[in-house]
Amino acid sequence: MSEQASGNFFGDALPPRSGERFDVLLRHRNLVVERIVSSGVVTPTPYVQTQDEWVVLLRGEATLLIDDRVVELTVGDYVFLPASTPHTVQRVSADALWLAVHLHPDDDARIGSTQA
Repeated sequence: MSEQASGNFFGDALPPRSGERFDVLLRHRNLVVERIVSSGVVTPTPYVQTQDEWVVLLRGEATLLIDDRVVELTVGDYVFLPASTPHTVQRVSADALWLAVHLHPDDDARIGSTQA
């Protein structure tokens, strides 16, 4: 999905066959807002990001490993991941839909990955 000033969060939200799809909805200064659409087939990949991330699960279920702590998420649950916090999506339901807000440390949110 291209970055637009308006749209429908649930439009074009069919999951990929495997993995996750990261759609940037807004990029403004050091802020990036993403929609994450998950399939039920994910390969657990550890992430350590340079930016802070706040994520809420709007549909589905997920299990995260955050700093060696297992966190179970259901609809409406959210978590804040400060920069440099190791985290991994271990399990996710096939219909999982997330809203992620990334706050980069400088005024250039175009640098680096915003995934998970």
